Amino acid sequence: MKTYKHFETKRLILKPTSEEDAEFIFELVNTPKWLANIGDRNVKSIADAKAYIKDRMTTQLEKLGYGNYTLIRKLDNIKIGSCGLYDREGLEGIDIGFALLPVYENMGYGFESATKLIEVGNQEFNIKLISAITTKENKASQKLIEKLGLLYIKTVKISTDEEELLLYSLEY
Repeated sequence: MKTYKHFETKRLILKPTSEEDAEFIFELVNTPKWLANIGDRNVKSIADAKAYIKDRMTTQLEKLGYGNYTLIRKLDNIKIGSCGLYDREGLEGIDIGFALLPVYENMGYGFESATKLIEVGNQEFNIKLISAITTKENKASQKLIEKLGLLYIKTVKISTDEEELLLYSLEY
């Protein structure tokens, strides 16, 4: 099995998400904010989480060398969230996304991890356009995206989703 790069920040280890993270991913994708802002991924069991990781995360990692990363706090080795670079159908550029367990929100971990992935995306993976999408209601996400240096471009609809999303981007 091929190994993929891990990245570190001052407080975090960013490890490519794997099936060993299934319990954590199951918890994360079923938090109220994930369901409201990202959407129901129909992950109703640990087995569903393993399949989700394999089908949605590992596939892109194998294809492009980057994808979803589990955020592990160095202080206590606890998995606190995820951050990733996603090749999303219907979206120009590579999408940066992030989610934290509620207890770890508003501590700077989203900014810290996303800043690192934007840096490695550009320097190691030669990504020239970083995009981000969020709902109109998700003010916390909008604030973080803007803090990361992405600029609002327009509203978009992705694939068959009826909801209009706000599109931001950062070009190198």
